[in-house]
Amino acid sequence: MSVTIIIGSQWGDEGKGKIVDLLSADVDVVARYQGGANAGHTIAWGDTEVVLHLVPSGIFNKDVTCVIGNGVVIDPVAVLEEIKTIRSLGYEVEGRLLMSHNAHLIMPYHKKIEEARERARDAGAIGTTGRGIGPAYTDKYARTGIRLVDLLDRDVLRKKLKESIDEKNAILSSIYGAEKLDVEAMIDEYVEFDKLIDPYVTDTSAYLNNALKAGKRVLAEGAQGSLLDIDFGTYPFVTSSHPTAGGACTGLGIPPTRVDRVVGIVKAYSTRVGNGPFPTELDDADGETLRKVGHEFGATTGRPRRCGWLDLMALNYTSMINGFTDLAITKLDVMTGMPVVKACVGYELDGKRLDRFPNDITTLEKVVPIYESFDGWTEDPREARAFEDLPSAARKYLTFVSNFMEVPICIVSTGPKRDQTLSSMGTPMVA
Repeated sequence: MSVTIIIGSQWGDEGKGKIVDLLSADVDVVARYQGGANAGHTIAWGDTEVVLHLVPSGIFNKDVTCVIGNGVVIDPVAVLEEIKTIRSLGYEVEGRLLMSHNAHLIMPYHKKIEEARERARDAGAIGTTGRGIGPAYTDKYARTGIRLVDLLDRDVLRKKLKESIDEKNAILSSIYGAEKLDVEAMIDEYVEFDKLIDPYVTDTSAYLNNALKAGKRVLAEGAQGSLLDIDFGTYPFVTSSHPTAGGACTGLGIPPTRVDRVVGIVKAYSTRVGNGPFPTELDDADGETLRKVGHEFGATTGRPRRCGWLDLMALNYTSMINGFTDLAITKLDVMTGMPVVKACVGYELDGKRLDRFPNDITTLEKVVPIYESFDGWTEDPREARAFEDLPSAARKYLTFVSNFMEVPICIVSTGPKRDQTLSSMGTPMVA
């Protein structure tokens, strides 16, 4: 194995953190390739539960080196707080965590602009986390962003910040009526950040490619989900980067020829945070059951997630975009006790059946889902240690999903903890 990419196949919150933590036991490097501190990956073992936002989820396997790639936008405050948390749990970070010198920084003005824009949008708000992700990526592509490497030279930093803050202050005060920012205070603050972050900063693309040449195994970790991709998601209700497989190569500086496995993480039902179309959303008792039993509240914001049945039309679309070689099904246990479970197998629009997933929101908001119904199960799947131990109704459900997707299931998560996982990577559990 050279590179395995872990992809969120839905709207995020699929349980990628747990799967990365599990698979990192068999790799040498875990590398995060996009997003920022707006995504939370939850990891649980024993009585410990940790939410990571920037540091890759493999950090709790002591033989693994973790990389934050150039495709990530880094909030220095958030990453330093995470490092502090990791150390408090007894895990060393120095020598095991690397950050790309080309990664862009989230600045205070990015958060202020995002908050002001969301307020101004009112009913048309996208539903962002307010972490400054979108404005940071905007500056990156406008070629006015601040990168980690810029912290190395105070004069360069002052020049770039002065130019950027003059523009941002004009926007904040003139358009949004917000308070202006102090350039010198920000320079002093970020020079101090540099002293703390500098030991971790390097050319991570060179590091990763040298590791691959040496035969090391790399696990690429994405944030958010494929249906939030800036190009292929439900635009404009998307994130500002590429959580899809192509984003791993550009976000880490590794060639696609090194990728030999793409694992799609699939929640056994569907959830979405924020605004935007959601064809299988349930505004009834079943939706509330999924939210309550599944603890469906954002790991970063605490916002309640919108819940619905599994959408196989959407999953076929994200499988096409990413080229899934394997599926990992998570949170199967949440549906235990529901008398009937459903999966969307098609859409109707104006009385006609669609043959594909329409990612334009005007069409997607109008579709009517077509469901396949399955008997539920009452037996607790968390005690299963092999696929054959799962309730027969759950096995039937999973087999249908795998056959519909034409992709083998190699991991089934039956609970939040490490040992509540059935895994047969390399050998299909369900095919």
